[in-house]
Amino acid sequence: MMLYYMTGFIMIPVFIFALICQAKVKSNYKKYSRVMNRRGMTGAQAAHYLLQLNGITDVSIVPCGGNLTDNYNPKTKTINLSEGVYNSTSVAAVGIACHEAGHACQHAQEYSPLKLRNAIIPATRIGSNLGVILCIGGIYLTSLASLSELGTTIAYIGIILYSFVVLFQLITLPVEFDASKRALATIRDNQFLYEDEYKGAKKVLTAAALTYVAALASALATLLRLLLIVSGGSRRR
Repeated sequence: MMLYYMTGFIMIPVFIFALICQAKVKSNYKKYSRVMNRRGMTGAQAAHYLLQLNGITDVSIVPCGGNLTDNYNPKTKTINLSEGVYNSTSVAAVGIACHEAGHACQHAQEYSPLKLRNAIIPATRIGSNLGVILCIGGIYLTSLASLSELGTTIAYIGIILYSFVVLFQLITLPVEFDASKRALATIRDNQFLYEDEYKGAKKVLTAAALTYVAALASALATLLRLLLIVSGGSRRR
């Protein structure tokens, strides 16, 4: 039990980092969603132009509800833009819309990290839902002398399953960074925004990218914590 609480301290700096990243995203989005670009380009138009420049004609751009809920759905080939992005002419809207269009380009060009990430999604869902449960259940069983070996085995199976969550977050980094890179290069090279506006869009996307770094750090910290608890329980037997 003492080890459990001690390993809990691993999560503290990760939690603080995640909070800072979320605050940075909200702060930059709030700031640059109030700055309208001087070309009057909406988020939907920016995404459409980026797709055209890459020869992509089979992707739809539609509005969706919520705030910062923008995403690209590869199954339906649809770019879903939130209410604050679709019809908005803000600097933030152009950056976010182009980022999602960047994912559509990755899909069309069969970008390897994206294909790999999509391939492990089923295992990731199992790992996120079942991995921790098996670890906790296994750790409990290790406290029972007659079931300690079985409990350790179950706990390590849970750790293996949860490892897919870490792998998913790791692969997500190049996918998200590349989408932002494509977006910013298109915005700059095709003058979607003026230079000062471009810098604002870059700040929005850079802050958003840090949230994926925080997600990876959180997954790694959780995995390390589970490993320490299980291995500590095994040594005590």
